[in-house]
Amino acid sequence: MRLVLLAAASTVLLSACTWVPLAPNAKSVRVVAAGALPAGCEKRGEVTVSVKDSVAFYERNTLRVRDELETLARNEAPGLQADTLQPLGDPANGEQRFAAYRCGS
Repeated sequence: MRLVLLAAASTVLLSACTWVPLAPNAKSVRVVAAGALPAGCEKRGEVTVSVKDSVAFYERNTLRVRDELETLARNEAPGLQADTLQPLGDPANGEQRFAAYRCGS
């Protein structure tokens, strides 16, 4: 019985640990703070990304979730021909929106 519970707990905890790799074409995409967008940038659109922020009763680390959301958004930016992202708000329920810009930097 203990072995079954241990296996179930391990499965839940391991499934909560994800790692989002940064795509090679997204390495030059930068993320700027809200209100810090340099002049001369052209808005290219918006990106909405999401990850699991909890699994069953386990709440994932907030910093890890933020990092994964940012990485996913950076991966999407080249598809909009954007080189700069700006968060449009804080993450909520594992989801976050970003404005995508082309700044030429």
